[in-house]
Amino acid sequence: MSGDQQDTPERTHIGRYRQIGSALRRHGLGVLWGLLGLDRTFRGARGGAGSALRELTAEAPIHLRAALEELGPTFIKLGQLLSTRSDLLPPAFVTELAKLQDAAPPVPVDLIREVISSELGAPPEQVFASFEDQPLASASIGQAHAATLADGTPVVVKVRRPDAVSLVQTDLEILQNLASRATRTWQFARDVDVVAIVDEFVATIRAELDYLEEGRNAERFARDFKEDPSVIIPRVYWEHTTSRVLTLERMEGMNIADVGALDDAHVDRNLVARRGADIVLKMIFEDRFFHADLHPGNLFIHPDGAIALIDFGMVGVIGEELRGHLSRLFIAMVRGDAELLASALIDVSVTGASVDRLTLRDDLRPFVARYQLRSVRQTPFAPMMADLFTLLRTNRVRLPREMMLLFKALLLIEALAMRLDPDFRLGEALGPYAERLAWERLRASAIAKRLARASIDVGELALDFPSILRRLVDAADTTGIQVHLRAAELEPLVGRAERIGNRLVAGMIGAALISGIGGLVSSDRRWGSWRGTMVGAGLGAIGALGAYLSWTARHRRFH
Repeated sequence: MSGDQQDTPERTHIGRYRQIGSALRRHGLGVLWGLLGLDRTFRGARGGAGSALRELTAEAPIHLRAALEELGPTFIKLGQLLSTRSDLLPPAFVTELAKLQDAAPPVPVDLIREVISSELGAPPEQVFASFEDQPLASASIGQAHAATLADGTPVVVKVRRPDAVSLVQTDLEILQNLASRATRTWQFARDVDVVAIVDEFVATIRAELDYLEEGRNAERFARDFKEDPSVIIPRVYWEHTTSRVLTLERMEGMNIADVGALDDAHVDRNLVARRGADIVLKMIFEDRFFHADLHPGNLFIHPDGAIALIDFGMVGVIGEELRGHLSRLFIAMVRGDAELLASALIDVSVTGASVDRLTLRDDLRPFVARYQLRSVRQTPFAPMMADLFTLLRTNRVRLPREMMLLFKALLLIEALAMRLDPDFRLGEALGPYAERLAWERLRASAIAKRLARASIDVGELALDFPSILRRLVDAADTTGIQVHLRAAELEPLVGRAERIGNRLVAGMIGAALISGIGGLVSSDRRWGSWRGTMVGAGLGAIGALGAYLSWTARHRRFH
């Protein structure tokens, strides 16, 4: 943490802006400040952003890392986030930013004791049988101390730094303001939707400030792996936990990256590599809830090969929509279909820029040919993803945060597994999960669910379409947008669109009724004596809808 930031906790926004600008200029990155119109030296530079960015040297990634380290915890965490965005940044920046460590000078133990007393209602010596004043670790948000419960259970007590919120809040507000400025002055910022990226970062940091959230994450992982004794998740002691203090069972073991210690303990490294990969793949593909920060410091190995996980502040969630996108990506790879892969990537993209589908498809063809799923099992995941990220950057495709966290988790566990077993290939472990996910999408029940969602979407679009056209008419009348029909000429089209929309909705309702009646007829006992009545009512409704559709068709012919 920089001395300035530590010495002036009451700093004003303008003072912090000056610190940021000074740090960037000191490390040869003043051009970035100038792109935002915040530095007179660069405000009038010729050639705009492109010309200014060419002033950056090959050492720019190193200088950026140094500047972020100087600016303190918020910016270190921002750099760590950006190190996962290989779809946005060139490899040199990603590699350098990945070196950022979230460390900070320890908080004096007297201040830590004050937080514990305030949160738990008593000083640590009364809450715990023992409490170590020397911290186990100190980071930007909090620091961890070893302690023992009254029953002798060894625990770790994580305490949020007293100044964490005040230090971080100003920086978050500044980052949001800078993101807004960037979109007004820099095309690249608009293309990647830097405002959304910063908003996601702000939400992530605010969640990390709440230790209750981390405790809930730990409990979720414990439930997901309760049947697997080879995976150890620390217990949360809720009676000693608040939003500012988190008390967890203490995990012991060897660092997963310490190959020498594992060999000395006669641990089967190949088994640990496969087990680590299976843990991550289960989280992603089965539980849909995964640990997004599995670096070596968060994994401990027991002599029997069991793996203990810690630090649950950063997690990813695979929603139904993202799961569908993933399955389409895997299907495209299985089929070697560049057209489908391009469509799937564009559909999942959250970029603010327009994407040329045909160019992306043509760029993907050699990629698909090289990494089709039947051969990807023998290919390291990292070079394949590096090639894909290069294509995404070239075509201005930005993936959602959860998908990038997913890829980060896979890349981290592959790197660790290959360190333990050089012959390990993530593709071999990933293949069965990917194939199951792809086949799930083709199941009848999954197709029916997607059709139901599509019907709702189409119905809502049909209902909204007339009002959209009416707004278009109003816009043509009032703002003179370039439309080659006058407003008066659009009125008949609006009326016709209204009728078409209504008939479309009626048709979908009829289709749903027919499907429902089919289900009732094929059911032998679920609805009992009500079945005949319900079938009759359904047929009556279909008849009424048929009459309505016939009337609207005749009515349309006379207009």
